[in-house]
Amino acid sequence: MEKHLNVTEIFYSLQGESAYSGYPCIFIRLSECNLRCVYCDTQYAFGKGKSMAISSIMEEVKKYPCSLTEITGGEPLLQEDVDALFEELHKSSYKILLETNGAISLEKVPDYVIKIVDVKTPGSGMVDAFLKDNLDYLNDKDELKFVLTDKNDYQFALSFLAQYKPKVNIIHFSPLTEVLEPKELAKWMLKDGIKAKLTLQLHKIIGIE
Repeated sequence: MEKHLNVTEIFYSLQGESAYSGYPCIFIRLSECNLRCVYCDTQYAFGKGKSMAISSIMEEVKKYPCSLTEITGGEPLLQEDVDALFEELHKSSYKILLETNGAISLEKVPDYVIKIVDVKTPGSGMVDAFLKDNLDYLNDKDELKFVLTDKNDYQFALSFLAQYKPKVNIIHFSPLTEVLEPKELAKWMLKDGIKAKLTLQLHKIIGIE
């Protein structure tokens, strides 16, 4: 029997907040999430979504003139059969980004998948969610992201990095711009000489989905 996934939406846009920011990308947004971050902007993905066969998902993906894909949510690793989607995308020579909240083990995620992993700060309301063992499954292609709401979140991120020294490609400091001015975060980062990238949500800046 063919494997299915619960899907909220599949759409084509610019990748907005990673090392691939600005590139055209096909997004596969899977349904349901195990966390409830206070600032979540995709609460519409909390429901069950639409059950789709992997072959149907691939048919949708192949409609777009693009080889970069991102599997996001919700929390995509909640669905065990997501590994079948990894395999099909890989067999079809797609580059695969995985946006994940860090609260589910990354152990079985293939190395060819580029993992973009959130570390939840105090301002998220989910500060204890991150699985520290996941640091062992990151490599120099992967990325960590901290969404920051205030100076306390910033100090949390600095402490985390100093303690664990994650071996990743890029570390993103992403300000929640409704409550933290990017300019203010930039000043802190410049003062401390932090080896992280100030990352803004490009898709929101230019006003596309």
